[in-house]
Amino acid sequence: MDRETGNYRIKGRATASNHAGRFEKHSREAVVDGWAQEDDLPVLRTWTQIERPRSVITYNRSPDLPFDRSINPYRGCEHGCVYCFARPSHAYLGLSPGLDFETRLIARPDAPKVLQRELAAKRYKVAPIAIGTNTDPYQPIENTQGIMRACLEVLSEAQHPVAIVTKGSLIERDIDILGPMAQRGLVRVGISVTTLDAKLSRLMEPRAPAPARRLVMIRRLAAAGIPVRIMASPMIPALTDPELEAILAAGKEAGARTASWIMLRLPQEVSPLVQEWLEQHYPDRAGRIMSRLREMHGGKTYDATWHRRMRGEGPYAEMVAQRFAVAIRRLGLKSNAPPMRCDLFRAPVLVGGQMSLF
Repeated sequence: MDRETGNYRIKGRATASNHAGRFEKHSREAVVDGWAQEDDLPVLRTWTQIERPRSVITYNRSPDLPFDRSINPYRGCEHGCVYCFARPSHAYLGLSPGLDFETRLIARPDAPKVLQRELAAKRYKVAPIAIGTNTDPYQPIENTQGIMRACLEVLSEAQHPVAIVTKGSLIERDIDILGPMAQRGLVRVGISVTTLDAKLSRLMEPRAPAPARRLVMIRRLAAAGIPVRIMASPMIPALTDPELEAILAAGKEAGARTASWIMLRLPQEVSPLVQEWLEQHYPDRAGRIMSRLREMHGGKTYDATWHRRMRGEGPYAEMVAQRFAVAIRRLGLKSNAPPMRCDLFRAPVLVGGQMSLF
């Protein structure tokens, strides 16, 4: 059921919508009756619910992804990026992919303990684990929960390879773990930079670090010997894609070794949220942007077909791909990183287990 957002002041959020998810039978619409003044309303705050997972490693068979397993310490993300393709996942919880996604967060404090148990299982076969592929593990809630750091401690102790994607500057806190892991070939980090324009970034990713701050993150991680990828993602046609070369150059200058890009994806409830955002902030370009996206997805705003969903098809998508290829060649960036080591893995010894007696 939707929260009545008309009863709150919505500050620092990219969307003001909180429509019910696609699985809900009923929805609720807030109506402002004119009696309450905006200054009298409380600010819409973020709150956290605890989940006790039975498993934390999620497996996938997507040919579009360079990994087959991932971990999500949190559900929902306070960074509040309007374009986030993970928003529809909140509908499975009976929550809105709109404001609920960024204000009703799910923390999984038992994740490190469950992860340790899963890695210790006899049937477990080691391969790199991806973290941050759905919601950001270094969003603000991590500062108090510390779940991501605890998961890293488990992976480091087991000498298990991990690939991290984030916008959160809190990753710098964990350089003491990531640095030694990098020396053993066990980690790589991707930093997502959508735009170098601080004003645009604040509008569409209101609670994520500013673009300049993310470049500092790259610089500090690289200085610690941690392999960093500059991720120009997502590219929004006619809005951020003109910055592609500049983003890649800034990432290279900061110390990134590899680079990648993904076109804007609008699955399920993300499409109306982004279209509302465009009409509010860029009405002069909204039609052109959506036209380009439909052009790349066979007339639809999004096509989830494998091998097409990440970048689309057609002349425009091919042009962006060619620009990317030319830019990374000129800058000396690679599109593929060396494989991480899996041969160092040591299954955790569970407390109370038989081997813990020796």
